[in-house]
Amino acid sequence: MGPPRRPTRKSQPISEIDVLWITAGLGCDGDTIAMTAATQPSIEDIVLGALPWIPKVRFHNPFLASENGDDFMKTFYLAAEGKLNPFILVLEGSVPNEGNKEEGYWASFGTDRATGQPITTCEWIDRLAPKAWAIIAAGTCSTYGGIHAMEGNPTDCMGLPDYLGWRWRSKAGIPIVCVPGCPVQPDNLMETLLYLLHMAAGRAPMIPLDEGLRPTWLFGSTLHEGCDRGGYYEQAQFAEEYGSPLCIVKLGCWGPVVQCNVGKRGWMGGIGGCPNVGGICIGCTMPGFPDKFMPFMDQPPGSLLSSAAVQTYGRAIHALRRFTQASLNKEPSWRQQRRSAPGNKSDVGTAI
Repeated sequence: MGPPRRPTRKSQPISEIDVLWITAGLGCDGDTIAMTAATQPSIEDIVLGALPWIPKVRFHNPFLASENGDDFMKTFYLAAEGKLNPFILVLEGSVPNEGNKEEGYWASFGTDRATGQPITTCEWIDRLAPKAWAIIAAGTCSTYGGIHAMEGNPTDCMGLPDYLGWRWRSKAGIPIVCVPGCPVQPDNLMETLLYLLHMAAGRAPMIPLDEGLRPTWLFGSTLHEGCDRGGYYEQAQFAEEYGSPLCIVKLGCWGPVVQCNVGKRGWMGGIGGCPNVGGICIGCTMPGFPDKFMPFMDQPPGSLLSSAAVQTYGRAIHALRRFTQASLNKEPSWRQQRRSAPGNKSDVGTAI
């Protein structure tokens, strides 16, 4: 079962909205970079107002902004003071535990104008989350902790749902919206943002999310179900080395159980995506990543039984299909010329 739902509060459609993007979690800015490759829609489509029926968007991302320093931070200070409304908060990177040490800090964003001291990322979340119209966790680090949350990490970091609580709701009644991926698939992120903008305009119902707070229409199927190599699995044709076009589950691919659409959607402009270019799936859209998927290059334990079970069936079916294919690769007998038939004009050659 997914998270409990409650309708958004009745309000007038929003005509203008700010998107405040914090990249100061523990991350690599990979989700910001990935987002610039989106085409359905692109960030330009959103910001320049190319799409009808959505609010005017003011976008604040430190990588893409022309402002810097205090000029860039001004909007965040206003939002923290309750003077910017409404806004969508986007967090990139995992959330460290700032209480597990006696001094110092793990991550910060800007400085306190009164003390001149760094403002930690956790402080920004505490200040902005209660005032946000909606929150998006962009990428696996901010959704579930990701690489930085591996067992034994010194920061005790976590995903945003673990920090705020899995049942957290914005002031508009919207759960945390998680769009995982390491990095996030560009169009998945921008399509999710577009859905929220349609909600803000009063033109869409509550965003449907699964138990991992992921948009259901994007993460409802496994990678295997949309994979170009899926037919080879069914025929028990498995690659033994990289570079083969066959199913790569024996090389360590977790596609049969991982909820991800990159095999069908591709990476940029419908092109690419891990299995489409020969890369194994390592489960980066899943809450258990990376610990439960390691070591990455080993065949998944569960696939040992399933791949063995499909061998007899797959090979038999493949042989029968080859037999049928051989028949279908020949024209029907009635189309063939019968040179022995009397009066057949096709028997007459042309002499030169």
